[in-house]
Amino acid sequence: MKFLNRVKSQTPESVELEFILAGIGNRTYALIVDYLIWSSTLLILLLAWGFLVNQLEWLRSDTIRPWFAAIQILILFGVYIGYFVLFETLWRGQTPGKRYVKIRVIREDGRNVGVQQSILRSLLRPIDDILFIGLFLILFTAQEKRLGDWVAGTISIQEGQNVSNQKISLSPAAPELAARFVEIGQIAAITPDEFAMIRKYLYRYLTLTPAAKTQVSDRLAQQLLAKIELADRPPSLNSHLIIEAVYLAYQQQFRE
Repeated sequence: MKFLNRVKSQTPESVELEFILAGIGNRTYALIVDYLIWSSTLLILLLAWGFLVNQLEWLRSDTIRPWFAAIQILILFGVYIGYFVLFETLWRGQTPGKRYVKIRVIREDGRNVGVQQSILRSLLRPIDDILFIGLFLILFTAQEKRLGDWVAGTISIQEGQNVSNQKISLSPAAPELAARFVEIGQIAAITPDEFAMIRKYLYRYLTLTPAAKTQVSDRLAQQLLAKIELADRPPSLNSHLIIEAVYLAYQQQFRE
């Protein structure tokens, strides 16, 4: 296993993102913190349960005792599963342990995990932990995914480590023009592949030669204006500014 393994994912908008994986060390550290919190919570519940049984004599009868033993098992299972499901759902893929270590769980397409993914991960956690399947899968697979991750379609990444999602430098006038495009243009006509092309252009714009900047931006701006049914642009509008505005307008309407 390499240190700082990276994985690429593609969003529904066909944007390619690259993340740094959390790694076995960070994940183990986070799990220890979570288990300490979980076990403390469970201990308090069991002590309260024991106190209740001692106070109510009828709960100690031979008829009731097996039922309460079953209820104890259900409480144990519920707290174990519910702890991870609750926090990962409400905290966007983080538990207290993950937040402390600065890692999080996301879907393979880069979006936040939902209740379904979190439940699947939690249900398979006992198999991953007790049989050490998760450890071996994390150590010896490229995406460092345990069994629960494979079934749920998730990965664990370092917080704030989206490698390829660096900020794009935009012109001050781009937001105002983007708002105008949203009002009068057919932004819905832009496809995810075209949005990915715009994003790729904006990433590489500063690396282009002056001649290439003019040629590429003019051609792309003309195509985009035709697509959103605004081909008759004012002569004063800069081609690069138009592309930036379309990029922002698309984000406003379609990105989560």
